[in-house]
Amino acid sequence: MRVIPTLLTAALAGAGLLGLAGTAAADSPSPSASSSADAEAAAPTEAGTSFRTATAIRPEQRATASASTGDYLYWVLPVDAGQRATVKAKVTLPQAARHGAATWRLDVYDGLRRRQACTYGAQSRTAERDAGSVELSCTLRTVRAWAEPWANDPLPGSYYLRLTVSDVRKDDLGLPVRAEVDATTADTGGAHAVDGSLAAPLVPGAGAATPEAAESAAPGTSAALGEPDGGWSSGWWSDRWIWTAVGGLLAALGGIAGYRFTRGAGRPAHLPPGA
Repeated sequence: MRVIPTLLTAALAGAGLLGLAGTAAADSPSPSASSSADAEAAAPTEAGTSFRTATAIRPEQRATASASTGDYLYWVLPVDAGQRATVKAKVTLPQAARHGAATWRLDVYDGLRRRQACTYGAQSRTAERDAGSVELSCTLRTVRAWAEPWANDPLPGSYYLRLTVSDVRKDDLGLPVRAEVDATTADTGGAHAVDGSLAAPLVPGAGAATPEAAESAAPGTSAALGEPDGGWSSGWWSDRWIWTAVGGLLAALGGIAGYRFTRGAGRPAHLPPGA
């Protein structure tokens, strides 16, 4: 009957590994109220006008900008492997009388400036003549650590947000508007993990020989060279390693328990002579 203690040991071992995984997740730094206030206070209040001058933002940070109808507004944020990003934009339209409806559009480009499709969300919306604001959103596919050269998979690096009006009457061009954008990232876990990783994330200046060369090559854009909190991931670690180890351990202990149940009582006892 030593099988029961063995099974209890297996269960405790599995629970211990899962507990370590939960502890590791719980020990990850979380933004405090003061850090959130600092991030909100340091949020950008202007936007770039091209890819090269895009204003850097971070996830969970709301950026604002005052512009004119017809301007192209650009922001850039880092997205790491295993993350699914959702970007949102709100355009507050002028109170002055407009001459017709206007269609606003939010596009997202990766570090290679390839336009990335949205899995869901209202990427383009039309604001009627009397509308006070219009809201847009786009949820991207999960960023992969590595992809084939011919694939259009999203890769870790900088992601550019471009907000502009795509259809508007000429009489309404130049009217003042106020734009707000924010982005959130969610970790999808080992279900979307792949083997391999990029040599370097797709960020501006990634091809420079040294970080100093990258900064000197683009003075004034050092903010765009930002990286996620905690740095870029290596691409090889994911939580599927934990579940693989737990599954292997339980399988081994199950085999031992099955052997103990099926091997019987062992060799029969010797009978006395003449029995």
